[in-house]
Amino acid sequence: MLPLVFCALVVLASSPAALAQGRAGSQPPFGPPPAAKAVALLDLPGYWVSIIDDEWRWRMITPAKGDVSFVPVNGEGRRVTNNWDPAKDQADGNACRAFGAAGIMHLPTRLHITWADDKTLEIDTDAGMQTRLLHFDGSKWTGGEPDWQGDSVASWEKQQQSSGFGFPGPGPQAPNSGSLKVVTTHMRPGYLRKNGVPYSANAVLTEFFDRIELDGVPYLIVTSIVDDPQYLNGRFITTEQFKLEPDASKWNPTP
Repeated sequence: MLPLVFCALVVLASSPAALAQGRAGSQPPFGPPPAAKAVALLDLPGYWVSIIDDEWRWRMITPAKGDVSFVPVNGEGRRVTNNWDPAKDQADGNACRAFGAAGIMHLPTRLHITWADDKTLEIDTDAGMQTRLLHFDGSKWTGGEPDWQGDSVASWEKQQQSSGFGFPGPGPQAPNSGSLKVVTTHMRPGYLRKNGVPYSANAVLTEFFDRIELDGVPYLIVTSIVDDPQYLNGRFITTEQFKLEPDASKWNPTP
């Protein structure tokens, strides 16, 4: 009898009524999902200042022409770097090449982060007076000409652990444990460093934003990953640190 009972259960489970009931039970709740601002995992708005605690000679000053130290450039990337001509950039209207999305966070700068609306984070930089818009509701590229800051799609990445860094644990998850992930494409060709180390219009920039506190002081950690097969033979990975400032008194936008 057991085989017959088993077959009967299989037939029942695969019947249209049972399948329909399963589909109905798996339907998500009615209504639109909550806006990104309402479910934010990180408190990012405010004024932040760069902490230049590594790569000082490549970040605080313009490196020497041809210096590609620690950047995995391929032969074509090295050739373009060696032909860097800042006067030509200026004449061609490309003076902002070092201030594009794939390079701006690595420069000594201050950030002003705000919510432009419930689905869009805005990052303004005082260095170069650039504005980045991080869209939680998908790509905004309309197929026109790429621009310096590209098209950035953002999402909250929940950590699978109770709190802090480590392996997933069985305990309850901290309410704000997670990262902001941003993927940027459709960028105008720019520089990874101010001395002409290039990235192309086909480059993809992936970033992870994390907020931590040390001795009660908030810090923002931005990990940047640039993929560009045109000029790089591997991923260019950097980490930038920013410290939260109490107010806008040191905010000094410079073209």
